[in-house]
Order: sequence, then structure tokens, then C-alpha cells
Amino acid sequence: MIHPDLATTTLTEIVQRDFRAGAILDSYRLDYCCGGAATLAEACRLRGIDVESVIAKLEALHSSSGRFVGDDPAALIQHIVSRHHAYVRRSMSQIEDHLEKVVEAHGARHAELPFIESEFAKVASELQQHLVKEEQVLFPYIASLNEAVRSGGPHPPDMFGTVQNPIRMMEIEHQEATDRLSAIRHLSHDYTPPADACQTYRVVLDELQAFEEDLRVLVDLEDNVLFPMAVELEEKAEMMGRGLKSDQWQPYASGR
Repeated sequence: MIHPDLATTTLTEIVQRDFRAGAILDSYRLDYCCGGAATLAEACRLRGIDVESVIAKLEALHSSSGRFVGDDPAALIQHIVSRHHAYVRRSMSQIEDHLEKVVEAHGARHAELPFIESEFAKVASELQQHLVKEEQVLFPYIASLNEAVRSGGPHPPDMFGTVQNPIRMMEIEHQEATDRLSAIRHLSHDYTPPADACQTYRVVLDELQAFEEDLRVLVDLEDNVLFPMAVELEEKAEMMGRGLKSDQWQPYASGR
């Protein structure tokens, strides 16, 4: 955790205690790398920044909740988009900016860094498109299936033949992203900073590790929770479309 007496804590110490603070300090252009020996109060005073506003954002890092709990597909979709998709989008730009600086400063001595930067750029590009496909196409369709089953309304227009088709594509893309991040973990020796690493170097390795961990949670929520829900919803909607009651669904569902 971040030390409670933040104003008198150095910028380097703040980031060392919680790497996520780096993004907040970056947003205020507070240099925790070369200028990291300054306390937060000193650094804010030099830049004419209200130290209390920075402290409020740093303390808010620990106010967010954890994993999703529940079995409502609509609520799960909202959780995935607002928590995990938002985190992915926010973190990708931060990581790319930090990697660019680290490669410029350390790339000549650490040959793995350009490869890490290149692999993450591919992850970022592919995930940007992946999130759009989920948010604009697949998730609204799953929400429509859920509403049809909940309200007893008509089956939504058949867009895919079966919802399992786009699900399979999303699962393939999940695997590709996690494979690339595994390669980054291998190249970075499990995100271990070298002896000559500056603070930005250390921060970006922590960011990469957190990004991989969050993506694995996201993939688990989608592949193992939401997507099976969607398949079941599609089966129920089809049974309802045939005029079958809920107690008649199970014998037919397995033989679609």
C-alpha cells in the first residue's frame, strides 16, 4: 500500500509501494524517475500543483472493488466493460508510452526490450479491435438473448448461425493475446528488473505483469462464465421459440 503520509513521501517511494501510482504522477508530469528524490509536496510545489488533489487520486487506487460475483449476464457484461475493458484501454497507452522511454534509454544494453515493445504493440493493436467487436456486436447480442429469455419475448435476429461461432473467434483471440503476454514474461525474466533499471523501467515491468494478470481474469470471466451463459441462453431462447416450457428444455438442449 501507499504510505499514509503521502505529502512527505518521495515520488520514488510512492511508486515503489504501488506501481499504479506511476500513471497518476505521469498525468501531473511529476518525475518519479530522475526526479524521484523529491517528496510529493516538494514536487507539487515546484509545478504549482495542488498536492491534496494528487493525494486524493493516489488514495482512490485502493477504493475499487474486486472480482464479479453473481449470475446475471447483463450485470457481468457491465462489469467486464466498465472494469476490465476500461482497464485494458487505459493501461495499454500508459505501457506503450513507458516502453518507448525505456527502450530509448536502455534498449542498447538490453536487447530484449525492443522485442518486448514490438510484442506489446501487437497485443495492443489486436485487443483494440477485439474489444470493439465484443462491445458493439457480441455483447449486445448476448444481452438480447438474456432479455428474450427473461421476458419471454421473441428470439433476437439470428446474426451468427449460432452464438458459438463468434464465441470461438473471441476465444482464439484471447489465446493469441495471452500467448504474446507469456512471451513478454519470458523475455523479461518474469518481469524482473535488471540491476541498472531506472524507476520507469521498474514501473513498466510491474504494469506489464498487472496487465497480464488482469487479462487472465478477464479471459476467465468471458470464456468460463459469460460465454457458457450465452450458449445456455441461446438454447433456452430456441426452446421458447418452439413453444416448450422451462421444464421441457433440458431433454432437448443437449441434442441441438
